[in-house]
Parts: sequence; structure tokens; C-alpha cells
Amino acid sequence: MRYAVRNREWLQFAMHHPGRGTPFTVRSLAQAVGLSHHSTIGHLLSGRQVDCDPAIAHAIAEAVGVAVLVLFAPPPSPNQTVSAPESHTLPKEP
Repeated sequence: MRYAVRNREWLQFAMHHPGRGTPFTVRSLAQAVGLSHHSTIGHLLSGRQVDCDPAIAHAIAEAVGVAVLVLFAPPPSPNQTVSAPESHTLPKEP
């Protein structure tokens, strides 16, 4: 089971405006999350990687101070391995 990034811009905004502490860079967020390399964060932001393990998604959300479901969409069914973030996104404001 993997959690898909709902919106890369939301993730980037949360990094630059965390609920607590100072803004994160790709490297500093990776370090805060406990990743051995920053590429996972960079790939999530660029769209090269669209999902991650639930533990990483929860750690990212906790580090930036938001609920995990704001940034990530779990699979709609436990039997599905790919999330469908487009079915879980909020409508854009006019």
C-alpha cells in the first residue's frame, strides 16, 4: 500500500510554511523525516515519484505540521496498490 501525493504544490507550500518551526528545504525535510537521502522528497516535489510508503507520508505530514490526508491520499481499497489522488482532491477555489 502506498500513499499518493495529492498536490505537489500543497506539499511545497507546507514545506515553506510549516505549522511549527522554520521552513524546510528538500534536504532539511528529508533529514527531519529520517530519510537517508533527500531524493525521495525531491522526486515527490518534481512528480518523478508520485507516491511513498505510509510511514514516510505520515512523517512528512508530521514534520510540516499538517494532517497526513491533507498532503497524501491512501489507496481507496486495501487491495489496490496505487492511490487515485484525483478522486480525493479538493475543488479549486474560483
